[in-house]
Amino acid sequence: MPQTGTRLPQTRISGQTIINELIRNMELGRLELGYSILLPCIFSVYLHPDDHARLAGVEGLIKEDAKRALNARLAEWNGKSALFRRGGPRKTCKIAREDWWIEFFADPESAVPAGDVEIHSELNDVSQPGYRGAKTTLIDREPSVTSARVARDRATTRANSDKVFAEIRYQDDSGPQTYFVTQNEIVIGRGGEDLWVDLPLYTTEEVSREHLQLRRNPANGRFTIVDRSRNGTWLNGRRLARGIEQDIPDRSEIGIAEVLVLTFQARR
Repeated sequence: MPQTGTRLPQTRISGQTIINELIRNMELGRLELGYSILLPCIFSVYLHPDDHARLAGVEGLIKEDAKRALNARLAEWNGKSALFRRGGPRKTCKIAREDWWIEFFADPESAVPAGDVEIHSELNDVSQPGYRGAKTTLIDREPSVTSARVARDRATTRANSDKVFAEIRYQDDSGPQTYFVTQNEIVIGRGGEDLWVDLPLYTTEEVSREHLQLRRNPANGRFTIVDRSRNGTWLNGRRLARGIEQDIPDRSEIGIAEVLVLTFQARR
């Protein structure tokens, strides 16, 4: 299990120290594939109860800064020539979700010392076969929080998340995925460093960087779909006219450039 013993515990942990440890955990927990490198993006951060209480008022700001720092490190790696393999393809670093998930928890048993932090991470919401995640601590000690407790805490926290309007299930190069729609408009496609999409698909260039849009009418909860691609979008087997908004049934299959299929289901 990745550990470090180069620093002594602090009396009071700082937000910057937590961010630095999140970045270190991400680096240690990477999974190298044939053409890409997957990085952990699900982080459970455990603190001593005193540290957790002291930082509670600025937790949101720490999370925001942490996400910016993780994105910056991701962009840095993808911009380095070191990611080119001699005689092989360049490997792109990426995450298997649309965004980072970071949550803070107090350790009621006080097994995490004051001034220390314990981080548990995974590549995605669904544990990957053969991948045990990364567990790191600030000082040289064994992680004290059990995997069962991490799973319980994550489930409890996610139960309080934003209302889910729909879910999309699919499988791309990063494996089986589930995306929860929590906003009234999302963009789906490959995206890129200069083009943000809500649901990034890790697949071939036949899929456009901005392939399609889903829109929800807040008044009635109904969804529509708009094709923005060059190689086409199919709704329940019928190809859509590019740029024309169409109603989408609550249960639908969306074909993406004949490369992959999204299973869409609205929640009511």
